[in-house]
Amino acid sequence: MEKENKAHRILWYECIGFFCIVLLSWLDELLRLPQRFLGGVSKANWREAAIETAFILFVWLVVFVSTKKIIVRLHYLEGMVRMCAWCRKLDQDGKWVPFEEYIVRDMPAATARGMCPDCEAKLLGRTSEER
Repeated sequence: MEKENKAHRILWYECIGFFCIVLLSWLDELLRLPQRFLGGVSKANWREAAIETAFILFVWLVVFVSTKKIIVRLHYLEGMVRMCAWCRKLDQDGKWVPFEEYIVRDMPAATARGMCPDCEAKLLGRTSEER
């Protein structure tokens, strides 16, 4: 839940940042900021501000969608359980625990031993045609 809140916070900061850029673009036209600080004479160009706003909104949309996809992918990858390819222990917060212990800790389930038909056939030396 905390990770999801951080993801939403990132997206909100991104939106606020782009809103500030749009606001600055319009304040530039309203207050004529470059002329106030650097001098010179000019009039407000509302078409330029509208084109800048459209471009900024397009860039915002691309960045927002990309960021959202990255966050979704990151949550997917963080949700994976790492398993040792040799001993089949699982990584649980930096500690490698046997599969049975992991199941008992994280799920309300008990484990039992059994043998699948393929392993039974290997143990008894049978082939798939003999079954």
